[in-house]
Amino acid sequence: MQADKKGVLLIIGGAEDKEEEMTILKKFTRLLEHDDSKLLVLTTATKEPDSVGDNYRKVFEELGMTNIDILNIDSRDDANDKVYIEKIRESDGIFFTGGDQLRITSIIGGTKAGEALFECYLNGGIIAGTSAGASAMSNIMIVEGDSNEPPRKCILKVAPGLNLLNNTIIDQHFAQRGRIGRLIWGVAQNPDILGIGIDEDTSIIVYSDNTFEVLGTNSVTIVDGKSIRSSNISELKPDEVLAITNVILHVLPEGYSFDLKNREVFRS
Repeated sequence: MQADKKGVLLIIGGAEDKEEEMTILKKFTRLLEHDDSKLLVLTTATKEPDSVGDNYRKVFEELGMTNIDILNIDSRDDANDKVYIEKIRESDGIFFTGGDQLRITSIIGGTKAGEALFECYLNGGIIAGTSAGASAMSNIMIVEGDSNEPPRKCILKVAPGLNLLNNTIIDQHFAQRGRIGRLIWGVAQNPDILGIGIDEDTSIIVYSDNTFEVLGTNSVTIVDGKSIRSSNISELKPDEVLAITNVILHVLPEGYSFDLKNREVFRS
Protein backbone atom coordinates (compact mmCIF):
# COMPACT_ATOMS: atom_id res chain seq x y z
CA MET A 1 0.00 0.00 0.00
CA GLN A 2 2.75 2.47 0.90
CA ALA A 3 4.54 1.84 -2.41
CA ASP A 4 1.50 3.00 -4.38
CA LYS A 5 0.87 6.23 -2.49
CA LYS A 6 0.21 9.32 -4.58
CA GLY A 7 -0.65 11.93 -1.99
CA VAL A 8 1.33 14.32 0.17
CA LEU A 9 1.65 14.54 3.96
CA LEU A 10 2.14 17.89 5.70
CA ILE A 11 3.19 17.15 9.28
CA ILE A 12 3.34 20.16 11.63
CA GLY A 13 5.02 20.35 15.03
CA GLY A 14 2.20 22.45 16.51
CA ALA A 15 1.68 26.16 17.21
CA GLU A 16 1.81 27.02 13.51
CA ASP A 17 1.43 30.71 12.66
CA LYS A 18 -2.27 31.44 11.99
CA GLU A 19 -2.15 35.24 12.01
CA GLU A 20 0.86 36.74 10.21
CA GLU A 21 2.87 35.04 7.45
CA MET A 22 1.04 31.71 7.86
CA THR A 23 3.76 30.07 5.73
CA ILE A 24 2.88 26.48 6.57
CA LEU A 25 -0.88 26.83 6.19
CA LYS A 26 -0.39 28.74 2.93
CA LYS A 27 1.71 25.83 1.69
CA PHE A 28 -1.11 23.44 2.57
CA THR A 29 -3.60 25.42 0.51
CA ARG A 30 -1.14 25.67 -2.39
CA LEU A 31 -0.73 21.89 -2.42
CA LEU A 32 -4.43 21.73 -3.23
CA GLU A 33 -5.21 22.34 -6.90
CA HIS A 34 -7.92 24.98 -6.62
CA ASP A 35 -9.44 27.46 -4.16
CA ASP A 36 -12.64 25.40 -4.30
CA SER A 37 -10.88 22.07 -3.65
CA LYS A 38 -12.75 20.10 -0.98
CA LEU A 39 -11.00 20.77 2.34
CA LEU A 40 -12.06 18.77 5.39
CA VAL A 41 -10.96 19.83 8.89
CA LEU A 42 -11.12 16.87 11.29
CA THR A 43 -11.51 17.95 14.93
CA THR A 44 -11.56 14.47 16.46
CA ALA A 45 -8.46 15.11 18.60
CA THR A 46 -9.82 18.13 20.47
CA LYS A 47 -12.39 18.39 23.26
CA GLU A 48 -13.42 21.81 21.91
CA PRO A 49 -14.36 20.90 18.32
CA ASP A 50 -16.67 23.85 17.69
CA SER A 51 -14.23 26.63 18.62
CA VAL A 52 -11.21 24.87 17.08
CA GLY A 53 -13.12 24.12 13.89
CA ASP A 54 -14.41 27.68 13.60
CA ASN A 55 -10.90 29.04 14.08
CA TYR A 56 -9.46 26.92 11.26
CA ARG A 57 -12.41 27.73 9.00
CA LYS A 58 -11.66 31.46 9.38
CA VAL A 59 -7.94 30.89 8.74
CA PHE A 60 -8.49 28.85 5.59
CA GLU A 61 -11.14 31.28 4.33
CA GLU A 62 -8.61 34.09 4.81
CA LEU A 63 -6.19 32.05 2.70
CA GLY A 64 -8.75 31.87 -0.10
CA MET A 65 -10.33 28.45 0.36
CA THR A 66 -14.05 28.39 -0.45
CA ASN A 67 -15.11 24.76 0.03
CA ILE A 68 -14.41 23.98 3.70
CA ASP A 69 -16.19 21.40 5.85
CA ILE A 70 -15.62 20.85 9.57
CA LEU A 71 -16.12 17.26 10.70
CA ASN A 72 -16.06 16.06 14.30
CA ILE A 73 -15.88 12.27 14.33
CA ASP A 74 -16.56 11.78 18.03
CA SER A 75 -17.22 8.04 18.28
CA ARG A 76 -16.58 4.80 16.46
CA ASP A 77 -20.22 4.86 15.36
CA ASP A 78 -19.47 8.19 13.69
CA ALA A 79 -16.37 6.67 12.12
CA ASN A 80 -18.51 4.02 10.43
CA ASP A 81 -21.27 6.43 9.37
CA LYS A 82 -21.75 6.44 5.59
CA VAL A 83 -22.16 10.22 5.40
CA TYR A 84 -18.89 10.87 7.26
CA ILE A 85 -17.04 8.21 5.25
CA GLU A 86 -18.13 9.76 1.97
CA LYS A 87 -16.96 13.20 3.10
CA ILE A 88 -13.50 11.80 3.82
CA ARG A 89 -13.34 9.80 0.60
CA GLU A 90 -14.31 12.80 -1.55
CA SER A 91 -11.95 15.30 0.10
CA ASP A 92 -9.00 16.77 -1.74
CA GLY A 93 -7.33 17.80 1.51
CA ILE A 94 -7.77 16.73 5.13
CA PHE A 95 -6.46 18.66 8.13
CA PHE A 96 -6.18 17.03 11.58
CA THR A 97 -6.22 19.55 14.43
CA GLY A 98 -4.31 19.24 17.69
CA GLY A 99 -5.60 17.77 20.93
CA ASP A 100 -5.10 14.16 22.04
CA GLN A 101 -3.62 11.80 19.44
CA LEU A 102 -5.06 8.77 21.23
CA ARG A 103 -8.55 10.09 20.46
CA ILE A 104 -7.67 10.02 16.76
CA THR A 105 -6.41 6.44 16.67
CA SER A 106 -8.86 4.94 19.16
CA ILE A 107 -11.85 6.45 17.36
CA ILE A 108 -10.77 6.18 13.71
CA GLY A 109 -8.40 3.20 13.73
CA GLY A 110 -9.89 0.06 12.17
CA THR A 111 -13.05 1.82 10.96
CA LYS A 112 -14.49 2.64 7.56
CA ALA A 113 -13.38 6.24 8.12
CA GLY A 114 -9.82 4.99 8.58
CA GLU A 115 -10.05 3.07 5.32
CA ALA A 116 -11.45 6.14 3.56
CA LEU A 117 -8.58 8.24 4.91
CA PHE A 118 -6.06 5.86 3.33
CA GLU A 119 -8.02 5.86 0.07
CA CYS A 120 -7.96 9.66 0.02
CA TYR A 121 -4.19 9.70 0.60
CA LEU A 122 -3.36 6.96 -1.89
CA ASN A 123 -5.51 8.64 -4.54
CA GLY A 124 -3.60 11.92 -4.28
CA GLY A 125 -5.13 13.63 -1.26
CA ILE A 126 -3.18 16.14 0.84
CA ILE A 127 -3.23 15.00 4.47
CA ALA A 128 -2.06 17.49 7.10
CA GLY A 129 -1.87 17.29 10.87
CA THR A 130 -0.64 19.57 13.62
CA SER A 131 0.54 18.63 17.13
CA ALA A 132 -1.55 15.55 18.05
CA GLY A 133 -2.52 15.32 14.38
CA ALA A 134 1.20 15.05 13.57
CA SER A 135 1.98 12.34 16.11
CA ALA A 136 -0.88 10.18 14.84
CA MET A 137 0.53 9.96 11.31
CA SER A 138 3.43 7.61 12.07
CA ASN A 139 3.09 3.88 12.60
CA ILE A 140 4.54 4.13 16.13
CA MET A 141 2.74 6.95 17.96
CA ILE A 142 3.93 8.69 21.11
CA VAL A 143 1.05 8.80 23.58
CA GLU A 144 2.83 10.47 26.48
CA GLY A 145 6.28 10.83 27.97
CA ASP A 146 8.40 13.03 30.19
CA SER A 147 9.84 16.17 28.60
CA ASN A 148 13.13 17.80 29.61
CA GLU A 149 14.39 14.52 31.02
CA PRO A 150 17.27 12.21 30.07
CA PRO A 151 16.22 8.97 28.35
CA ARG A 152 15.14 6.62 31.12
CA LYS A 153 13.20 3.38 31.16
CA CYS A 154 9.46 4.10 31.44
CA ILE A 155 9.93 7.64 30.09
CA LEU A 156 7.72 6.94 27.09
CA LYS A 157 4.36 5.37 26.30
CA VAL A 158 3.59 4.50 22.69
CA ALA A 159 0.73 3.00 20.70
CA PRO A 160 0.05 2.17 17.05
CA GLY A 161 -0.55 5.25 14.90
CA LEU A 162 -2.43 5.69 11.64
CA ASN A 163 0.63 4.47 9.66
CA LEU A 164 0.34 7.11 6.96
CA LEU A 165 4.11 7.42 7.34
CA ASN A 166 5.55 4.01 8.07
CA ASN A 167 8.76 3.02 9.86
CA THR A 168 8.77 6.26 11.87
CA ILE A 169 8.00 7.72 15.26
CA ILE A 170 7.07 11.42 15.29
CA ASP A 171 7.28 13.89 18.17
CA GLN A 172 5.98 17.47 18.14
CA HIS A 173 6.54 20.75 20.08
CA PHE A 174 10.00 19.21 20.02
CA ALA A 175 12.75 21.67 20.97
CA GLN A 176 10.31 23.92 22.82
CA ARG A 177 9.44 21.16 25.30
CA GLY A 178 12.84 19.46 25.45
CA ARG A 179 11.78 16.12 23.99
CA ILE A 180 15.08 14.81 22.63
CA GLY A 181 15.45 12.27 25.46
CA ARG A 182 12.15 10.58 24.84
CA LEU A 183 12.68 10.44 21.06
CA ILE A 184 16.08 8.79 21.54
CA TRP A 185 14.42 6.28 23.85
CA GLY A 186 11.76 5.57 21.22
CA VAL A 187 14.43 4.87 18.60
CA ALA A 188 16.55 2.80 21.00
CA GLN A 189 13.63 0.39 21.48
CA ASN A 190 13.81 -0.46 17.76
CA PRO A 191 16.67 1.18 15.84
CA ASP A 192 15.01 0.38 12.52
CA ILE A 193 12.43 3.09 13.31
CA LEU A 194 13.40 6.62 12.30
CA GLY A 195 12.74 9.29 14.93
CA ILE A 196 11.45 12.65 13.67
CA GLY A 197 11.10 15.55 16.12
CA ILE A 198 9.33 18.61 14.69
CA ASP A 199 9.56 22.03 16.35
CA GLU A 200 6.68 24.46 16.71
CA ASP A 201 5.76 26.48 13.60
CA THR A 202 7.78 23.96 11.61
CA SER A 203 6.72 21.13 9.33
CA ILE A 204 7.84 18.38 7.02
CA ILE A 205 6.24 17.89 3.62
CA VAL A 206 6.41 14.22 2.66
CA TYR A 207 6.16 13.51 -1.06
CA SER A 208 5.28 10.31 -2.88
CA ASP A 209 8.96 9.61 -3.67
CA ASN A 210 9.66 9.09 0.07
CA THR A 211 11.48 12.38 0.53
CA PHE A 212 10.49 15.28 2.73
CA GLU A 213 11.40 18.94 2.86
CA VAL A 214 11.47 21.15 5.96
CA LEU A 215 9.30 24.27 6.04
CA GLY A 216 8.92 26.74 8.90
CA THR A 217 10.72 29.00 11.35
CA ASN A 218 12.51 26.39 13.47
CA SER A 219 13.97 22.94 12.79
CA VAL A 220 13.40 19.21 12.49
CA THR A 221 15.53 16.74 14.46
CA ILE A 222 16.11 13.29 13.00
CA VAL A 223 17.33 10.41 15.17
CA ASP A 224 18.65 7.51 13.07
CA GLY A 225 19.45 4.41 15.10
CA LYS A 226 20.62 2.02 12.39
CA SER A 227 24.25 2.80 13.20
CA ILE A 228 23.88 2.14 16.95
CA ARG A 229 26.74 -0.02 18.20
CA SER A 230 25.46 -0.77 21.68
CA SER A 231 22.83 0.12 24.25
CA ASN A 232 21.76 -1.13 27.66
CA ILE A 233 18.05 -0.73 26.98
CA SER A 234 17.15 -4.39 27.49
CA GLU A 235 18.97 -4.52 30.84
CA LEU A 236 17.54 -1.43 32.53
CA LYS A 237 15.35 -1.36 35.59
CA PRO A 238 12.52 1.21 35.83
CA ASP A 239 13.80 4.82 35.83
CA GLU A 240 17.42 3.86 35.10
CA VAL A 241 19.18 5.98 32.47
CA LEU A 242 19.83 4.73 28.95
CA ALA A 243 23.36 4.23 27.65
CA ILE A 244 23.63 4.27 23.86
CA THR A 245 26.48 4.76 21.40
CA ASN A 246 26.92 5.87 17.78
CA VAL A 247 23.50 7.40 17.15
CA ILE A 248 23.18 9.55 14.01
CA LEU A 249 21.55 12.91 14.67
CA HIS A 250 20.50 15.51 12.10
CA VAL A 251 19.06 18.97 12.82
CA LEU A 252 17.52 20.48 9.69
CA PRO A 253 16.04 23.96 9.21
CA GLU A 254 14.06 25.16 6.21
CA GLY A 255 16.01 24.66 2.99
CA TYR A 256 16.95 21.07 3.77
CA SER A 257 15.34 17.82 2.70
CA PHE A 258 15.65 14.19 3.71
CA ASP A 259 15.48 10.90 1.79
CA LEU A 260 13.50 8.54 4.02
CA LYS A 261 14.47 5.42 2.07
CA ASN A 262 18.22 6.01 1.98
CA ARG A 263 18.32 8.12 5.15
CA GLU A 264 20.31 10.91 3.54
CA VAL A 265 20.17 14.70 3.94
CA PHE A 266 20.24 17.00 0.92
CA ARG A 267 19.58 20.67 0.18
CA SER A 268 16.14 21.50 -1.16
